[in-house]
Amino acid sequence: MFYESEDLTVYMLTLFCDMHHILYLCIMKNECKDCPFKSNAAATLDECSMNQLSANHVAVSFVKGDTIIKQGTYSTNVAFLRKGLAKIHLTGPSHEQITKLVKAPSYLGLPTTFGDKINQYSVTVVADAEVCYIDIKIFRDLLKENELFSYEIILELCRNELESFRKCANRTQKQSRGNLADVILEFSERIFHSDTFILPLNQSEMGNMVDTSRESISRMFSEFDKDGIIKISGKQVEILDKARLQLISQNG
Repeated sequence: MFYESEDLTVYMLTLFCDMHHILYLCIMKNECKDCPFKSNAAATLDECSMNQLSANHVAVSFVKGDTIIKQGTYSTNVAFLRKGLAKIHLTGPSHEQITKLVKAPSYLGLPTTFGDKINQYSVTVVADAEVCYIDIKIFRDLLKENELFSYEIILELCRNELESFRKCANRTQKQSRGNLADVILEFSERIFHSDTFILPLNQSEMGNMVDTSRESISRMFSEFDKDGIIKISGKQVEILDKARLQLISQNG
C-alpha cells in the first residue's frame, strides 16, 4: 500500500495516537492506587508499597465457567477477585461440594495459599469476572512490612471463618426449606442487593449447596411460588413476601 506524503503523515499520527491510547489504558489498568475495586487492605498501603503491588501483579479477565484456582495444583499467587462472582468448591470422598459464593471485591484462596503449597479447593467463575494475580512473595512482604494491611487481611479471614461456622451449623440443623430460604435471602441481600435477580446457579448447584437433590429444589421453588412468597420467571426470581421467607429461614 502506497501513501502520498501528507496521507502518510496523517496515518502515522493516527497510529501513534492509537498506540499511545492503548499504552495509557494498559498503565491505568495496572495502576493499583487508582483501581476502584481495591481491597480495604490495599487502601491502607503507602505510595511505595502501592507501587510495589502495581509492579507485581497481572489482571486477567474470565467468563462464566472458567477456573480461577484449581484444586490439587501448586499455589504460586494470591488471587484477588476485583469484579464478578465466583464459587468455591472442593472434591470430597463421594462428590464435589460447593461451599460458598464469593462476590467481588474479595481475596480468593488465602487459607489454601498460605496454609499449604497445594490448593485445597477450586474457584470457578459464576458471572464474568476480573482477577488480579499477585506475586506471593511480594504479598508476604507487604504483610510483614505493613501493620494496617495485615490487620485488614486478618479481619477478612476472621469474618470468612465465622460465616463458614454459621453456614455449617445451618446446613446441618435446618431442613431443606430453611436452607433454600437462606440461599435466596443471601442472593437478595448480600450478592445482588435487590429483591429481583437472576439466579447465578442452576438447580443442581443450588441442591449441592443445601445438600438436597435438583428435584427437591425444583419442588420447593414451585411451592414458594404457589404460596406467593416468590415469583419465578425462568431464572429470574422476585421476592414478594420477604417476611415469610425470613420466617422460613429462622424456623428452619
